[in-house]
Amino acid sequence: MKCELISVGTELLVGDTLNTNVQFLSRELSLLGIPVYFHTTVGDNPKRLEEAVRIAFNRSDLIITTGGLGPTQDDLTKEVIAELFKKKLIQDEKTKEDLLQYFVNREFTMTPNNLKQTFIPESAEILFNPCGTAPGILLKEQGRMIIMLPGPPREMTRVFEEAVLPILKHDNNQLVISRYYNLSDIGESAAEDRLLDLIDTQVNPTIATYAKMGEVLIRITANGNDENEMNALLDHYEEIMLSRFEDNIFSFSKDSLQITVCKLLLEKNITLATAESCTGGLIASQVTEYPGISKIFGTGLVTYSNEAKINLLGIKKETLDTYGAVSNETAIEMCENLQKISQAMLCVSVTGIAGPDGGSAEKPVGLVYIGVCFDGKTDVYHYHFNGDRKVVQQKTANKVFHLIRKTIVDKSK
Repeated sequence: MKCELISVGTELLVGDTLNTNVQFLSRELSLLGIPVYFHTTVGDNPKRLEEAVRIAFNRSDLIITTGGLGPTQDDLTKEVIAELFKKKLIQDEKTKEDLLQYFVNREFTMTPNNLKQTFIPESAEILFNPCGTAPGILLKEQGRMIIMLPGPPREMTRVFEEAVLPILKHDNNQLVISRYYNLSDIGESAAEDRLLDLIDTQVNPTIATYAKMGEVLIRITANGNDENEMNALLDHYEEIMLSRFEDNIFSFSKDSLQITVCKLLLEKNITLATAESCTGGLIASQVTEYPGISKIFGTGLVTYSNEAKINLLGIKKETLDTYGAVSNETAIEMCENLQKISQAMLCVSVTGIAGPDGGSAEKPVGLVYIGVCFDGKTDVYHYHFNGDRKVVQQKTANKVFHLIRKTIVDKSK
């Protein structure tokens, strides 16, 4: 089965919107053993969209479009596809009821143009959208499958995972099993270098690496028809992964380091508090993204100025005058005083120079001190991160999550 992705929207062509949909869909389809041969992006122009769909239909078995299903006049995907295949658009009463209820639940007034989303090409299947107003649509034509998904990434992801994925799994006979290894404290090139002997000779299973700031996700995928044989093959590769990355693996899933740490804190019932200077609350913000984290996270202080460090954390003025705000000594006091204030079991302090100004030869931009206080012991780590202000802040947050996990895991050994 050959697949083609068509992204619809002028905002994608002019660069106003980053197209993350194709990355998500390509990755998910590859896990199913469905190769994506083409990515096409087309603006909100009916003639060009029709041409793109016609070309895709002549060379691909599965066509997935994203975008152009909304209520406005430039949302034309299903209209163009319906006309191309000579399908009438028929209002679906269930979709209409769901749409009306959507607005009632949110206490919004629905404008008449929203009803445009309730018209579906005849003989098509409706793919329910649990978090938006435009449903997805599945149309089968001449042995090919055309799937139309909403453009907003959150909606597209939910419709794909809950409605499309079961259909594709049912239609795809080949078994595909993947295992994940999420790494921290190592770069993508260094991780790949440790796997070059396997990558250079890979046939089945295949190895893919995905990097984002502070993390490297390695996916190992086996294809075949015998699940036991495939798992035996993956077990062998898991032994290799553990031998080469034992200190770096923080998760055997796609969970980010942030999510993994939050789960670990909740599992171990370890309370956490943070005191941040150069990161300005970024760490606390990322912690509180996780649902239910209030069970273990109660205090997050942003003490950006020296006055705040003195007044809120009780940092000695002599410490700041002698060693400076960005120092080993200040990080220790921030961390230990935070523990007294919050009574949290694990406390973290961060102080540094995010830039672009404020650095010196002795203390350059990117210098960061991180204090970790746990079980009566305080450790301070210092790093020099490269990059602009946001990059330094995010790298610092990533390192904090890495140190939290390492501290807990090392204590449990």
